[in-house]
Amino acid sequence: MTKATPPHPQTILLVEDEKELADEIKTELERLGYHVQMASIAEAADAARVGDAAILVMDRMVFGEDSLNMLEILRKEAVKVPVLVISALSSIDERVRGLKAGGDDYLTKPFAMIELTARVEALLRRLDDVRTTKLHVGDLEMDLIEHTVYRGDGKIDLLPREFKLLEYFLRHPGQVITRAMLLRDVWQYHFSLETNVVDVHISNLRKKIDARGAASLIVNIRGAGFMLSADA
Repeated sequence: MTKATPPHPQTILLVEDEKELADEIKTELERLGYHVQMASIAEAADAARVGDAAILVMDRMVFGEDSLNMLEILRKEAVKVPVLVISALSSIDERVRGLKAGGDDYLTKPFAMIELTARVEALLRRLDDVRTTKLHVGDLEMDLIEHTVYRGDGKIDLLPREFKLLEYFLRHPGQVITRAMLLRDVWQYHFSLETNVVDVHISNLRKKIDARGAASLIVNIRGAGFMLSADA
């Protein structure tokens, strides 16, 4: 099914020096209703600085130049445009380097077009989510500007990681959240890791947000993960 073209299509900057692949990506994204603009590393950086693109899809190595150097500069300048890095460099170390340089996601070549478009749309959804300033479920409310959390009239003091963890649950009420999802999206671990860090933080979070004597807002889903009760 073809996505309906919006009246003002979102612009995607594409930095890719393999012409055949670039044309394929451009064709597929434009079929979904986006405006795709081909750019060099320097052109992409300039456009990102002035807010001329909703997202940047960037090959790691472009004509022998590592585009991560430009990405690191943009992040130091507080340019927040979402970036999907695509690369034939597929080792864990390279993927980690791409993410630490400021990439929001890292897709290794070769890849299916359906996966690239899915990742682009996921980053755009995340961008829309970030524009929300207040999240709430029942009497639990989080203010993303003031960085505060209240349950009813009572203020709840959270540590930075607890705040991010609760924010993730508040963005996905009534949905099953796996440990792998939390490690990837809250802890930014984009590889397999055996750890109980998720369970420890959820336990601490429950102690702070749950009303005395009441059922926990974050429930265990046996064999799957956790869920923030949408009926809280």
